[in-house]
Amino acid sequence: MAAANARKAGSAAAAKALAEDEGNVLQRLGPGLITGAADDDPSGIATYSQAGAQFRFGLVWTLLLTTPLMIAVQLVSARIGYVTSRGLAANMNRLCPRWVTVAVVAALVVANTINIAADVSAMAEATRLLLQGPQWLYVLAYGVLSALAQVYISYERTVRVLKYLTLVLFAYVALVLVLRVPWAQAWSESIRPWAHLQQGSLKDYAAMVVAMLGTTISPYLFFWQATQEVEDQKCRPLSEAQRHQPQRMKAHLRSMRQDTLIGMLLSNGIAFCIVLSAAVALNLNGHTNIHSSADAAAALEPVAGRMALAIFSLGIIGTGLLAIPVLAGSAAYAVSEVFGWRAGLSRRFQDARGFYSIILTATLFGTGLSLFQVDAIAALVWSAVINGVIAVPVMAILLLIGRSKSLMGRYTVPRATEWAGWVATGVMGLAAVLMFVTMA
Repeated sequence: MAAANARKAGSAAAAKALAEDEGNVLQRLGPGLITGAADDDPSGIATYSQAGAQFRFGLVWTLLLTTPLMIAVQLVSARIGYVTSRGLAANMNRLCPRWVTVAVVAALVVANTINIAADVSAMAEATRLLLQGPQWLYVLAYGVLSALAQVYISYERTVRVLKYLTLVLFAYVALVLVLRVPWAQAWSESIRPWAHLQQGSLKDYAAMVVAMLGTTISPYLFFWQATQEVEDQKCRPLSEAQRHQPQRMKAHLRSMRQDTLIGMLLSNGIAFCIVLSAAVALNLNGHTNIHSSADAAAALEPVAGRMALAIFSLGIIGTGLLAIPVLAGSAAYAVSEVFGWRAGLSRRFQDARGFYSIILTATLFGTGLSLFQVDAIAALVWSAVINGVIAVPVMAILLLIGRSKSLMGRYTVPRATEWAGWVATGVMGLAAVLMFVTMA
C-alpha cells in the first residue's frame, strides 16, 4: 500500500512538472533569461558604449554574428546541466584530467572577481552621478548588499528578484526611442563598416571586435546556466527515471530552448540598443572616447538631457545588481564541484559553508578592489584576456561533454547545435589570437 502511494505521489509530481513545462511561456523563463540579461552587465555596457562612441555603427555586425553562436553554446550548457544533473565543472572532472579542471576554474574565479570589481565601481559611479556624495560609500553599500542578498535570500526568491531586474534592460530600448536614429546611415555603416573606417584605426577596430566577442560570449555564463538547470531540478521532486521519461524530456528541452532563445535575443537586442544610443548621442556629437559605462552616462546628459542620463545610470545600477550574483555564484558553483562541496542557492548557509564562502570572498574582494580605485579599464582588459584565454578550451570541452554518450546517454547534443558550437569555438579562438596580436 505504501509503495503504491509512493508511486502515485511520484506520478502526480511528474504530471505537475510536465504541466509546468507545457504551461505559460513567461512562467517557464528562468536560467536562459537571467543568463542573457546578466551578459549586459556594467562592464558590457562600457564595451558597447565605447564601440558606438568610437566606431558609430561600424560594429553592429558583431552582434548579428554572435547571436546564433551564443544561443548554440548556451543551449549546450543548459542541456548538459539538465540531462546530467551536474554543473560544468563536475562534468569536466569526469572527462578531463583534474589539473585541467582546476586550472580552468581558478582562471574563472580570478576573471569573475575582477569583473565584480569593475561592475561595483561602475554602479557606484552611476549612483554618484545621480545623487552626488562620496563614491566609496556607494561601493560599500552595493558590495555588502550583494553579498548579504546571496546568503540570506532563498533560491526561489532570488530567481524571482533576478527575473524582475531583467526589466531594467528595457531602459536602453526607451533611450533609443528618445533619440533620433539616422536609420539609413546606421544600415549603410553596419553592412559596409570598412568603407567608413578612418586610416590608422584598423588596430583599434580589431581590438574592439575582440572586446565585443569576449563581452558577449563569456565562460561564466556557461557555468551559471548549467548549474541553474540543476538548481531548478531540486525544486521539483522527480526521480531520474521520471525526469528522463521521453515525453517529459521532450517538453523540458523545448521549454529550455525557448527560455535560452528569449534570453540571448534579449541580451544582444539590448546590446544593439546601447551601441545605437552611444553612436547617436556620443559619436555624432563629437564624443569618441568613453572609459567606462558611467563616462557614457555623464556624456549623455549635455547631449540628450537629464532624463537620458537617469535612464542610462539606472540601467547600469540594475544590471550590476543582476550580474554580481551571477558572477559570484558561477565561481562558487564551479569551485564547489571541483572539491565536492555541497552547493546551491537553495541550501542554507550552514549546509553549504564552502559554497557561500566563495560567494562572499569573490563579492567582498571585488568590492575591496573597487575601494582601492583600481583602474576600471585595466581591470576589464585583464578580465577580457583571461576570459578570452579560457573560453576556447571551455567551449571545446563543453561540446565534447555534450556529445559524450557516457555522460549524456541518449540525449546528446543535436548535430546542428554541435556544429554551431564548434563555429563559435573557432570564432573565439580567432578572437583570442587577435587579442594577443593587438596587445603586442
